[in-house]
Amino acid sequence: MSKTKYMMSGGLAFAESTDMEKLRQQSLKGWHVKKLSFMGYTLVKGEKKEYIYSIDYRTVEETEEEEYLSYFEDAGWKHVFSEAGIHLFRAAPGTEPIYSDKETLAQKHEESLSNTARWVGALVVFAISYWTGTILTTGMIANILTVVAVILTILAIPAVWTAMKIQSNKWKVQGKQKSVFLMNTMMILIFATLTISLLYVNGPNDAIKTLAYMLIGATLLPTLIWFVFSLYYKVAGR
Repeated sequence: MSKTKYMMSGGLAFAESTDMEKLRQQSLKGWHVKKLSFMGYTLVKGEKKEYIYSIDYRTVEETEEEEYLSYFEDAGWKHVFSEAGIHLFRAAPGTEPIYSDKETLAQKHEESLSNTARWVGALVVFAISYWTGTILTTGMIANILTVVAVILTILAIPAVWTAMKIQSNKWKVQGKQKSVFLMNTMMILIFATLTISLLYVNGPNDAIKTLAYMLIGATLLPTLIWFVFSLYYKVAGR
């Protein structure tokens, strides 16, 4: 019997609490999270013991790491792993939550947004730069730049979507329901506009239609990957 297995993530920006609950349920079966993996977590077999889990988002300098981890250890939270500004902790049931009020929860989402904004911003800037390059060049160079621009855009769209969701989560904690509604409405309108453009844009505006196909594909791709991986591991019994 394998001593490790994989658990899919619903996406921390979209389903953090669900992920943490799934990890708790796995601990009851003797499966304990070891590290972050592609779109999920690697679990290792051990003693059946219930743990609750909590995520923190923070860029911690090497000189600050010991003090940072000690703060949580003193509060009863044991460090599990840290990767790319994501820190997972576990504790015994009943331990005081790491974040227990609106102000600290909002700060948590702010840290997450700050970490995400760095690489999301870079992706967007590079994508725009390469699209600009396709306009200013011709021939083989333009074709190469177009391919790179498409790849960067496919990566950038879900990234921007994630950043928007994190901002929405922050506003929700702060009780800014109107801002949350406007954000969610904007996301729906963007997707609806792209869908309509596929149905009605023709002729000289085929470029817009092609872009719409690409953007919708970029939006649906993470969902498709998640579904395929979930189905694979469910069928495989892992």
